[in-house]
Amino acid sequence: MLRPIVLGVALASAAATVITSADGKHTRQQETATLVLGHRGASGYLPEHTLASYQLAIEQGANYIEPDLVATRDGVLIARHEVNITNTTNVATLPQYAGRRTTKTIDGITETGWFADDFTLAEIKTLRARQPVGGRPQQFNDLYQVPTFTEVLALAQRARREKGRVVGVYPETKHPTYHRQRGLALEPRLVQALQAAGWNRQYAPVFIQSFEVANLRQLNSMTPVRLVQLIDAYDTLPDGSIDVDRTRFREYDAPWDFTVAGDPRRYVDLVTAQGLAEIATYADGIGPWKRYIIGARVIDRNGDGQADDINGDGVINDADKEAVRTSVVDDAHEAGLFVHAYTFRNEATRLLTNYSGAPVQEYLDFYCLGVDGVFSDFPDTALTARLLFWHTPTACASFRP
Repeated sequence: MLRPIVLGVALASAAATVITSADGKHTRQQETATLVLGHRGASGYLPEHTLASYQLAIEQGANYIEPDLVATRDGVLIARHEVNITNTTNVATLPQYAGRRTTKTIDGITETGWFADDFTLAEIKTLRARQPVGGRPQQFNDLYQVPTFTEVLALAQRARREKGRVVGVYPETKHPTYHRQRGLALEPRLVQALQAAGWNRQYAPVFIQSFEVANLRQLNSMTPVRLVQLIDAYDTLPDGSIDVDRTRFREYDAPWDFTVAGDPRRYVDLVTAQGLAEIATYADGIGPWKRYIIGARVIDRNGDGQADDINGDGVINDADKEAVRTSVVDDAHEAGLFVHAYTFRNEATRLLTNYSGAPVQEYLDFYCLGVDGVFSDFPDTALTARLLFWHTPTACASFRP
């Protein structure tokens, strides 16, 4: 597996260079600028994982679009964030599918609803996508179909030709252990789709990401495209560090294939020096939750031992916390791994108090730390911040964390 060279981020375009590993066997394209990755498309504006959302992300300037992949009953890869499609489609309103409502256990979590692997592709195409996030535009609900991965690839390739610039895809394999147990393994289907599109090759504008480890190791022997180990967590502790209490929200605590195999390691173990060195044997980069990079520390100005409600809205959330820097970006770069952080959003409740409700300021802090890419629900905001970073000599002068 290639050990990508980490290059400076403040370049004027998302150009690329070709680099070769020490053994001379792996040669891949490495972007040389901070990438803007359209998270589920431009999902802050349009229903996620629709061709319209991906197209808007491209129009706004995203370098890559990100389809999460699950499989239908007949083995077709479609773009949905979860196997459970209850909240992201209108399936619950369609009487012909009322009998499909069921309960399943996915990665140790019991859920009730409608699930993609109980539907054929033809049935999936009768559904329409919905915006699952409250407070975001709802007027586009029920307008767009659920796309296949093949359709997403075609969109990216067409846009690449029309725009004359890099427009790549960044698929995530969702719940690979679950799909394998269902006889719907994602890995061969993903590689076959890339092969059919001509993108299962060196230099292809493709990253494949996963929260699990075993399937990335498998993909490392199946495809020459770049692989990314995702790093999850549920929350931060009052001091801003990652909460590792595995009695809560275990789906965020460790790769599910580790749990199934009895491996005691957690995601936090993957960002140690030893963990990063191991990742570098099968992947090219990491995709950590952004709190691994800039933590969220509670504020207790009156010293009563309780977190202060800084904005007075009666709820303690990110808007009431302050930024604290970690060394994860530097550590990953030292291990030869690039860093693509997730997820960046514009809503004020998701922004630390340091940023005074201005999402551009959050991006600037991460750009100043040297991240190599950002997953954003609002690619236009990420691009605005990137331009400021590139063209403002003092952009990092007031760097806070």
